[in-house]
Amino acid sequence: MSKPPLTVHPVAFWFLRHGETDWNAQDFAQGSVDVPLNQTGLAQARSAGLLLRDKGIRSVISSPLSRAKDTADIVAAQLGVPVQTEDALREVAFGVQEGKPMSAWFAAWVDGQFTPDGGESFDVLTLRAVGVINRCLQRPPVVLVVGHGGVFRALRGAMGQDRTVRTRNGVPVRCEPPAGAGGGWTITYMD
Repeated sequence: MSKPPLTVHPVAFWFLRHGETDWNAQDFAQGSVDVPLNQTGLAQARSAGLLLRDKGIRSVISSPLSRAKDTADIVAAQLGVPVQTEDALREVAFGVQEGKPMSAWFAAWVDGQFTPDGGESFDVLTLRAVGVINRCLQRPPVVLVVGHGGVFRALRGAMGQDRTVRTRNGVPVRCEPPAGAGGGWTITYMD
């Protein structure tokens, strides 16, 4: 018996990957390690807040990891909206690969062919990501979700988009559901 497809509720929302960290700049796998924003990341968060003004955002939901939560706090302060946290938005656990360079193992992980020891598989991440985004989308619209690159990769896949694309740090992404039957989600970077 095949698994039913995972579907994201057809509600438009904004996604923002946290601002840059030193580990992002060095291309290290962060995963569940709580790596703080660097100065570039703080500036990206301030810029994202300016870009998201006047977009009607009423709900800001963030991962509890500081790189996402600090980004959300900076943006939400500019929007005049409180931040709520969702533990299930935290980044995927990369197990023994955390703190190590991103390399060939990462593509194999995205393809579902490899899971690092102590890590979370891409399929398990996808189940978690779709579940939490659907809970977030039940909040008053317009919703802004502040999270992580791995989580957004999983969401991209569930929305029928290329999951190998790397989400840029600190750049708001507008996610729009299919306009009609058979259509796909539209993902637009705001920069």
